[in-house]
Amino acid sequence: MTPAPITKLIVIDDDPTGSQTVHSCLLLLSWRVETLVAGLQHPANVVFILGNTRALPRQDAEVRLRAICRNLRLALKRLNLKHWQLVSRGDSTLRSHFPLEAQVLGQELGPFAAVFLLPAFLPGGRTTVGGRHFLHGQPVHLSSYARDSRFGYTTSFLAAWVEQKSGGRIPQATVTGLHWENHGDPGRRLASLPQGAVVTVDASEPEHLRRFGQLMQRRRQQGHRDLCWGAASLINALVDPGPQVLTPGDFAALRRRDAGGPQPGLVLVGSHQPGADRQLATLLTAPSVKGLEIPLERLHHGPDPSLAMALAAALGHTLHQERRTVALYTSRGERLRGDGAGQLAMAEAVAQLQKILLAPLCPGLGYVISKGGSTSDTLLRHGLGLDRVVLRGQVMPGISLVQPPVPNKGQAGLPVICVPGNMGTDETLLDLHRLMEPEHDRP
Repeated sequence: MTPAPITKLIVIDDDPTGSQTVHSCLLLLSWRVETLVAGLQHPANVVFILGNTRALPRQDAEVRLRAICRNLRLALKRLNLKHWQLVSRGDSTLRSHFPLEAQVLGQELGPFAAVFLLPAFLPGGRTTVGGRHFLHGQPVHLSSYARDSRFGYTTSFLAAWVEQKSGGRIPQATVTGLHWENHGDPGRRLASLPQGAVVTVDASEPEHLRRFGQLMQRRRQQGHRDLCWGAASLINALVDPGPQVLTPGDFAALRRRDAGGPQPGLVLVGSHQPGADRQLATLLTAPSVKGLEIPLERLHHGPDPSLAMALAAALGHTLHQERRTVALYTSRGERLRGDGAGQLAMAEAVAQLQKILLAPLCPGLGYVISKGGSTSDTLLRHGLGLDRVVLRGQVMPGISLVQPPVPNKGQAGLPVICVPGNMGTDETLLDLHRLMEPEHDRP
């Protein structure tokens, strides 16, 4: 018997970077019913809905998730779409609102037979072996990500992580581990799972992803509707995006031009991961790039009009008079990060500042590089005022290029490269700048 088809894989993404392994599909920045209907009608077999819930406190994340689910239910009903599978895309370094996402999705769009956890992201060195999660071969709980002020944890053993994140409501003894080296049919081992059981999935090589995809096909054929939670490699296990449509030679050609030639770019750096600090420092060594700092201490009490005016003048002069690319970055330093509530208030002020600065600049930009998930969400949703973008493909492993749909005001054709905060080497931002501006490909 042929497995039940997936007419659409629906990914609710908690961060803008989860679509980094696919291409030629839509990333929806709005969950209005009309936008969801348009996304579900797109010919691609996967659609992303950017909830960006990782940037929100738990209560606000739950409210947003329920709103997305209820509108999605209406859109599915309007289209009479029967064959779909749901993915809750989370972080490969385990920073997330899990199990909140799974609980809300189960209540609104379930029930689900089982919840499968696959946080591996192979291009970024995130693997799961024997039920334990690793970052470049080291237990992930020893990394800086495990000390996140809102999503910290103390174990790399996924079953224990589930118990810890659930406050003990899901004991680790009830969590099933799927280890591919075990003998026997994994589907048979899962046949007796209780409703809603949590299953952690090992993945350290592409073959494991392929086998997991086959397992999900068989379970759909048997009538099971499951929920999958995990990182970007999970998407590749469930759908085949086909061959990459962009080649390295395409990137510079995508850069917008005017009568004076190629237009300069804008690099936004909002991530405060240590790697982002190093990438910014390396980028600023390029003579073709000028740095402009957003001093966060001036945004503690909300938007600062005089700061916005000063930055707008400096941006305009550098981009249009000097024809140089600008690296616009928030102040670096641990003291400015603050607690969770302070970070969220600061993020709102930065979002308002981006909206003021970027809208008038868009027609004169050749491209944008955005470093950090929340930074990318703010840029696309607020700075550019978009409700959807087209995922064109990967610039580098795990780093995707998106464009506004055409026609779309002054943003039409603007290439935007989204770089996760936890991705890349010290040279990544500089390498991306040189890809888009090959005339500056030497120090």
